[in-house]
Amino acid sequence: MTDSKETRKPYRAILRSMKCGRRRRGPGFLSLLALLFIGLKLTGHIDWSWWWVLSPIWIKCSFLLLLIVGITIAMKRTGWKPKGET
Repeated sequence: MTDSKETRKPYRAILRSMKCGRRRRGPGFLSLLALLFIGLKLTGHIDWSWWWVLSPIWIKCSFLLLLIVGITIAMKRTGWKPKGET
């Protein structure tokens, strides 16, 4: 199966838009918050459950999972298929 230039155009546009975005220079807010909570838990400053201490991590993962599921459902309902696929 060969890729023509026409079928690769949308993918190139997506990759280009991802590269042009703001460059992240370190961990994000939720990662830093999780590290802070873990440090506070290990030093005994908070007595929360580990579920709440690690909540910034699982909330981030849950959001990503819901986003993927939502996009998949939307694609199924609209009948969207990549160009070139029958």
